[in-house]
Amino acid sequence: MSGYTPDEKLRLQQLTKLRRQWLKDQELSPREPVVKPERLGRVAKFWAGFLEPKSLWRLYTFKAYNAGVFTLTRLLIPYWLVHYYVKYHIATRPYGIVEVKPRLFPGDTVLETGEVVPDLPEDEGHGHH
Repeated sequence: MSGYTPDEKLRLQQLTKLRRQWLKDQELSPREPVVKPERLGRVAKFWAGFLEPKSLWRLYTFKAYNAGVFTLTRLLIPYWLVHYYVKYHIATRPYGIVEVKPRLFPGDTVLETGEVVPDLPEDEGHGHH
């Protein structure tokens, strides 16, 4: 004995038909689900319009953000790095970068101007007795 009996075949067909109908019933129509629209207050209405995709303020904000990121990453930071490197590693002017100022004593000559530093005054009126 092989195969299904006529009763088993009928039962299998009925189950298959019921399953297909159940699956078809699970699909939603374009009108479903039916949700009652809720009334928005003034603030909620403002935010709903404000957060609309592709609105004008969003496009301008995105452009401003991109311009700022470009300016910072492609212009300002590289400029600062080059400036720092040139200032502290390449510059060769005398006293262009002053780490320790040279000490000047009376009678010394100032390199930039050629002046001679005058002697200190010998007054008794410095407050020391």
